[in-house]
Amino acid sequence: MQKKAAVILWTVCIFVATCCALGKNTNEPSSTIISDLTAPAELVRHEQEFSSAYLEPARMGGESGIAVIFEGTDDLHYYAKAETAPAAGFELKVEAKSDDFRFGQALFPKWDIFTDPTGNKVEVYAGHFTVFVPMKTKTDKAPTETTVIDRGSVRVRISGIACTSMVCLPPFEKMLQARFDWGRRNSWKKISIETPGDADEVVETVKGPGYSAWFALGLAFVAGLILNIMPCVLPVIPLKVLSIFEQAKESKARCIALGLSFCLGILLFFAALAVLNIILRLGYGTVFQWGDHFRNPVFLIAMSLLLVVLALFMFGVFTIIVPSSIAGKAGPGKGLAGSVAMGFLAAVLSTPCSFAILTAAFAWAQTQKLPLATIAIMLIGVGMASPYAILTSMPSLLKYLPKAGRWTELFKQAMGFVLLIVAVWLITALPALRRDSVLYFAVVLGFCVWMWGGWVSLTTPTVHKWIIRAIAVVITVAAGAWMLPEPKMAEINWQGYDKALIDQAVAGRRPVLIEFMADWCLTCKAVEKTVYAREDIAELIKRKGVLAVKADTTVKDNPATLALKDVYNEPGVPVSILLIPGQKEPVKLHGLVIGAKLEELLKGLPDKEQNIDGGKEKENKG
Repeated sequence: MQKKAAVILWTVCIFVATCCALGKNTNEPSSTIISDLTAPAELVRHEQEFSSAYLEPARMGGESGIAVIFEGTDDLHYYAKAETAPAAGFELKVEAKSDDFRFGQALFPKWDIFTDPTGNKVEVYAGHFTVFVPMKTKTDKAPTETTVIDRGSVRVRISGIACTSMVCLPPFEKMLQARFDWGRRNSWKKISIETPGDADEVVETVKGPGYSAWFALGLAFVAGLILNIMPCVLPVIPLKVLSIFEQAKESKARCIALGLSFCLGILLFFAALAVLNIILRLGYGTVFQWGDHFRNPVFLIAMSLLLVVLALFMFGVFTIIVPSSIAGKAGPGKGLAGSVAMGFLAAVLSTPCSFAILTAAFAWAQTQKLPLATIAIMLIGVGMASPYAILTSMPSLLKYLPKAGRWTELFKQAMGFVLLIVAVWLITALPALRRDSVLYFAVVLGFCVWMWGGWVSLTTPTVHKWIIRAIAVVITVAAGAWMLPEPKMAEINWQGYDKALIDQAVAGRRPVLIEFMADWCLTCKAVEKTVYAREDIAELIKRKGVLAVKADTTVKDNPATLALKDVYNEPGVPVSILLIPGQKEPVKLHGLVIGAKLEELLKGLPDKEQNIDGGKEKENKG
C-alpha cells in the first residue's frame, strides 16, 4: 500500500515538473544571487533538504577554469540527463558568461543512480559534487601577471529542477557572480573529476511524460474533485448533504441558491490564495510555498482547535444557529450567508490533508504567467465545488441519494472522530514545548463548548443563558492566555542523571541541583513553568556554577527512579534536591511553591569564581 502511494505521489511530481517546463520563461531567472568566491549561495531548499553552490578558481588537466562546488543533503538531487529529467531541458545546467573570458563546455562528474518510486533508474547528482568550466581569455595575447579581472566579470548561471525522494520542487535559475585574478592562475587549486565517460554503469533511459498545458489545467480540476474525499473535508459533506435533503422538499430556486452559495464559499478561499500569489510575485518577487503555513505554530494551533470544536459539533454537543438578520427568514435566500461560510470552511479544512495535491498544483501554477496561474488555482476550487453545483442545480438527482435516517446521524458522529484524529495529528507537528499545553487547552476548550451548548436549552431564561455562556468564554480566554503563548524557557544547561557526574561535582566542592520529575507528573510540569523557566533562577544557577541535573523518573527502571527511593529516600515527585558543599545533608524542596526558597538558597552560595578559588585554597592547605 505504501509503495502504491509513493508511486502515485511520484507520478504527480513528474507531472508538475513537466508542466513547469511548458510554462517556464527562460529569459527571466527566478532570482539572482551575487556571490563572492567560496561564499555558498543557497540554490534550493525543502524542509531539511537543501543544496548550495559557490565558485572557486581551479585547474584541471592543464586547463584553468571555474570550479562550481555544490554542497547539500543526499536526498535532494538534480537530474544529469535530459532523457531522464522530469521534462526536457530540466537537467542540471551550468553556463558561464563574461566580457573578458571565453568558456568551454562544462564538465560534470560521474552521476549517481537513483531509483524513483515508479521503479525507473535515473542519473542524478546529489550531495557534494563539483562541476568544472574551462576558461580562457578572449584575446590571443598572453596575459601578464598583473592582469586582474574586476568583480562582476564572470557570471555563472545554474538552472534545472531539484527533487527529493518524495517531491519535486519548482524549477530554479540562479546566477553566481565573482571575480578572478587571472594572473595567478598557475597557483589555482588543482582538482580532478571522474567524468561520466569513466563510468562503468549504464542505465536505460526513459523519457519523461509530455503533457500539455490543457491537460495540466484539467488535472487541476480533477485535483479539486479529489479534495472532497480528504479526511478533513469528508466530515463537512454530510452537513451539506443533509441540508440538500431538506431543500429538496421546497422550491428548486431555493435549493439552487443554497448550493451555489456553498460553491461560492469554496471559490472565495481559492480566490484568496490566487490574490496572495499575485501579491507575492508582483510585490515581493517571491512565490507562495504551499506548506509555509504549516510551519507556523499559530496556524497549526488554530486549525487543530477548530477541528476539535467541529468534532464536538458532530457529536451534537452544540448547534450552530444563524441569526435571522443574517439568514433572512422572510426571503428565499434563507441561510445563504451560512452556506457561504460552510463552503469556505470546507475549503480551509482541505489544507491539512491535501498537502501533496495542493503542493503539486501550486508548484506548477507558480511557474506560469500570472493569468494562467490564477486560472489554474481557481480551477482547483471549481473542481471541488462542481459536485455541489451539479447536485443542487438538478434536484432530480437527489432521489438517487440514500434516504436520511439514523445512519446519517451515526455517520456524522463517526466523522467527528476523524476530525479529532486530524486535530491530534496537527498538534503533534507543534514544537515539543507547546504540544502539551495545546492538548490541555483543547480539553478546557471542549469543556467550555459543552457548557455553551449543553448547559442551556430553549427553555433556559435568557439572563441565565448569557451568564453561563459568559462564564464559558471567560474560562476559555483565561485558559488560552495562560496555556497557548509560546513558553519562554530560561537557558539552564541541564544534564541527565549520572551518579558519577554528581559524585565528581561533590568531590570538587561544586553545588549540585537535582530536579526529580516524570513525564506523567502534572505538578512537575507546573514547577518547570513557574520555577525553572524564571530567568533569575537560571542566571543564579549559571553564576553560582551549579551543576543542574534533570532526573527523569518516568520509567521505574531508570537510574534516577532508583536513586530517588534508595539514595534520597523520597516517595515521589516532584522534588528538587540541592547538594551544598560543606553540608552533609541535602536540602529537599517539595511541591509546587519552591521558587522563593530555591532563590534564597542559590543566593547564599558563593559565585563560581569564589567557589573555584576556595576549592584550590583548601587543596593547597591540605
